[in-house]
Amino acid sequence: MKEQQEKSYSHILKYTGIFGGVQGIGILISLVRNKAMALLLGAGGMGFNALLMSVQNFASQCTNLGISFGAVPRLSELYEQGDEERLTYNIKVIRTWSVIAALLGFAFCVIVSPLMNDWSFSWGDHTLHYAFLGFAVAMAAITGGEMAVLKAQRQLGALAKIQLITSILGVLLSVPIYYFFGHRGVAPAIVLLAFVGMLVTISYSYRLQRLQLSFQRDCLKDGFDILKLGVAFALAAAIGSAAEMFIRSFLNIEGGLDDVGLYNAAYMITITYAGMVFTAMDTDYFPRLSGVAHDIEATNETVNKQMEVSLLLLAPMLVVLLAALPILIPLLFTSEFLPVVQMAQVAVLAMYFKVMTLPVAYITLARRLSMSYLFLETSYFVALVAAIAVGFYWWGIWGTGLAIVVAHVFEYVLVTGYAYRKYGYRTTRQVFRYVAVQMGIGFTAYAVSLTTEGWFYWIIEAALTVVSTAYSIHVLRQKTHLWQALRKKFF
Repeated sequence: MKEQQEKSYSHILKYTGIFGGVQGIGILISLVRNKAMALLLGAGGMGFNALLMSVQNFASQCTNLGISFGAVPRLSELYEQGDEERLTYNIKVIRTWSVIAALLGFAFCVIVSPLMNDWSFSWGDHTLHYAFLGFAVAMAAITGGEMAVLKAQRQLGALAKIQLITSILGVLLSVPIYYFFGHRGVAPAIVLLAFVGMLVTISYSYRLQRLQLSFQRDCLKDGFDILKLGVAFALAAAIGSAAEMFIRSFLNIEGGLDDVGLYNAAYMITITYAGMVFTAMDTDYFPRLSGVAHDIEATNETVNKQMEVSLLLLAPMLVVLLAALPILIPLLFTSEFLPVVQMAQVAVLAMYFKVMTLPVAYITLARRLSMSYLFLETSYFVALVAAIAVGFYWWGIWGTGLAIVVAHVFEYVLVTGYAYRKYGYRTTRQVFRYVAVQMGIGFTAYAVSLTTEGWFYWIIEAALTVVSTAYSIHVLRQKTHLWQALRKKFF
């Protein structure tokens, strides 16, 4: 029994490291692009890019029919069964619906572009910018369908290469556009990146299955069953995109593009950084949880183990991030972004609650309870929008960081309470113990950032980082064979 548990912990640690590492490389590459954007466009330019990206994401989520998520279970099942004929047919169905989603996305952007301009800007006419995003939304729909094909056929190596190649090409192609065209190049760069992502993706997916489309009635009808799961997921994502779009529009109108740029920089460096650990949940944890979703005891064990490992891996990184933000912000962007340091530092604390919430939130998805998932996601985003509106009104940009923490605390209480009553989920004492130690260290690091400076600041923050890291290593050594494996390999 003990050996099985150790293997389980080692498995979680292994795949969290693999997928998190790939995500980390992609983030490092994207940071180069963000640095160039900050130097060439400034906070206002980054704010303009954030506004357009939020609208693009919203349009995509409203029109992509959840194909990239909903198609994976059906295609994966046929792939496991080795039913090549039905797999090929269903891929044709998915690709046909991806084209339909692309057309819907383009039309949506053109139709709503005047409304988006009125809602998000109090100056100028940016209708054409929003309409132009229709090309990016259409290409993203095609890319989503092909990503589903690759995921279902376990092409993890191809998916990793796509991410890296797209990130590298994104830097090489977008930076010259920003240099020569400034703010006018923001929208074209977004469309160009979507085009590159689509080309790279189809270059891999078409090797597995040649392109086939069919707009016959039977083929279209067969797509409805495949899309049912994805639509609820897409709707929840659309609500999230709408919330992010509203937040950035609110900040632009109440403050200005500089405030949008500052908020976006802090959000990116805190939320995206933690995403290196959370990435593994989509690719490894979710399938494992789905297999035991209706077994309460097995579900509790799977969720709690994932939570333990994710927390122990993430906590030391959060302390490092919180302490290093005064250096990282000007390094990754420019000194113009220094006012956002305090907002980003408080926002880091939200990730402690996120790492306790996300593994539990996946229970609802694993049980295919789409309406419950939609309710929980919508409640969180409503809370986030309300908290940021209040936080920015009273405390400016720092208040938005505090609002992110408040919203994540609300989400944790809501999701965990719902799982407690609905599914019989129970958090173990071990998890609470690890959370108490690591969260205590994190909040102490934040208190130090508020009360000290100079060498004293760096000495205490370094000591807290060492303590957090040592504690995580101590626990992981007890639970896995990782330490012994590393010693055999390198010593």
